[in-house]
Amino acid sequence: MQVDFYQLSRDPVEQVLPAIAGRILGLGARLLVVAQGEDRLARISEGLWAGPPDSFLAHGRAGEGGAAHQPILLGVTCDAANGARHIALADGLWREEAIDFERAFFFFNDETIEGARASWRDLSKRDGIVARYFRQDGRKWVQMA
Repeated sequence: MQVDFYQLSRDPVEQVLPAIAGRILGLGARLLVVAQGEDRLARISEGLWAGPPDSFLAHGRAGEGGAAHQPILLGVTCDAANGARHIALADGLWREEAIDFERAFFFFNDETIEGARASWRDLSKRDGIVARYFRQDGRKWVQMA
């Protein structure tokens, strides 16, 4: 299991997530995006509709019907009704259920950095988990650990 920590210092998650989601879909995989708060989920949804240049990333919301058919599913819990094996935790809060996925993308910012540090310390000590840390450097991401 791999957990990628992304420290958001320049761009908000709704601007960063579409590129990662596009790569996941390009692999033929599905993605579950988890965050608390309707306003945050709405911003993420708008970012996915804008998607990479000249495209959009089809997605739906958990509980709105048709979840099993959505390549990207947005929700407030780690219930992958779309069969996703990749999860993006988009609000800076680690959820232990993410361990059940093949890969987790954990986005955090200055407001949630202490929780991310505690999660890093815990997860990097566990057998079978590869934890990686990425930081923004201008417009690109640099792996720091």
